Amino acid sequence: MRITFCGASHEVTGSCYFVETKDKKIVVDCGMFQGGDYNEGKNFDAFPFHPKEVNAVLVTHAHLDHVGRLPKLVKEGFGGRIYGTEGTLELTRLVLEDASVVMQDDNRKFGKPLLYNDTDIAQTVALFHGVNYHETVDLGGGVTAIFKDSGHIFGASFIEISADGQRVGFSGDIGNVNVPILKDTEALSPLDCLLVESTYGDRVHEDETTRRDTILRLVEEGAQRGGTIMVPAFSIERTQEFLYELHKLQEHEHRLPDMPIFLDSPLAINATEVFKKHREYYDTEAAHEIMLGDDFLNFPQLHVTRTREESKMINTVPGPKMVIAGAGMMNGGRILHHAIRYVPDRNSTLIIVGYQAQGTLGRRLYEGARMVKIMGEEIPVHCTVKAIGALSAHGDQKKIVDWVGSAGPAGAGAPKKVFCTHGEPHAATELAHRIRDRYGVETFVPEFGDVVEI
Repeated sequence: MRITFCGASHEVTGSCYFVETKDKKIVVDCGMFQGGDYNEGKNFDAFPFHPKEVNAVLVTHAHLDHVGRLPKLVKEGFGGRIYGTEGTLELTRLVLEDASVVMQDDNRKFGKPLLYNDTDIAQTVALFHGVNYHETVDLGGGVTAIFKDSGHIFGASFIEISADGQRVGFSGDIGNVNVPILKDTEALSPLDCLLVESTYGDRVHEDETTRRDTILRLVEEGAQRGGTIMVPAFSIERTQEFLYELHKLQEHEHRLPDMPIFLDSPLAINATEVFKKHREYYDTEAAHEIMLGDDFLNFPQLHVTRTREESKMINTVPGPKMVIAGAGMMNGGRILHHAIRYVPDRNSTLIIVGYQAQGTLGRRLYEGARMVKIMGEEIPVHCTVKAIGALSAHGDQKKIVDWVGSAGPAGAGAPKKVFCTHGEPHAATELAHRIRDRYGVETFVPEFGDVVEI
């Protein structure tokens, strides 16, 4: 078996791996590069393989950096099946359609080229083939794959591929510990090799038991300032988990400040409907609440704004108020319109609840920039900027290192080789060292285009 690293090498976007066995050619994830014009320009580069020769695509989860180039792959000749869990594929369709709207807007406003169009998306969706967790997927030629729950977002998986007498694991993105709504990350099977994400490979999150209290403290402080609390949230999972915590604070604990909360993201609104449909992914607590008739994704203070006109009306509502809007890294979407208005406001607050890639507006604000460019305008930063690591969808260093060991002890199940991907250089290197030192296995931080024989 041979693996080519076609993305997410020394960076946290563009996940894509090309797997060649004796008889089959398989792509695992086909994500979009995000974060600045240079990175986004790479989406138009040719794939380092021939799409027409690919037999199948396996998708770990529905985030854009893992599925965003699927229509490009199809447009350039791929015609096989695209495998993922039912939840992943339903959300992928929404994500791709939303990306198309953004690209079309950018094309009209700024003349940016279109990576693909709605016809390409429709042809991609026609190739979707849903699978269940733990179902053995026969890809032909003696190649099989099993999808297991990664605990990252709704329907997310890590994938174990068996071929040519080897078993290789692809982590996708590994979820945080004790997250709301979702089940915990499953254990690995014995492996020969593992490709593991390293987004937070060099840090440890805040204690998850303080997650709700941290949210409450930041919301209370923002409400006391009397301005707008902006929450740039990833439309899939981060938004729903944040709403889950707000619902608990309002409906169960009666501690949430009395102010309107606007969910200003069509993608998040549509994704929430998928959440309500697929209850088989819920953890025990969330499933129990649903059985009792408690809609934890809805409460009196929450207002849903689907249309642009409804979104604009938010500006007429006096503070304090909260706006939850995409995109999560502030590299597009409705959050930009709110940021132009409220980032210069000393009474307003920005709460960052997810990873911010290099080159994104969210990253610049997180790192303390005092002046930023938003939609071509230079904007001074006077609002308060805070971050909540415990709400991240990604496991931290401790979680990932422990998870690698779930395959078994060294020499009896633990992977012989581990490749740390989907992380900035320092994070990937730190994680590689931790895994090597703890388990005594070979670890690597691959470069884009590296090819390895398993």
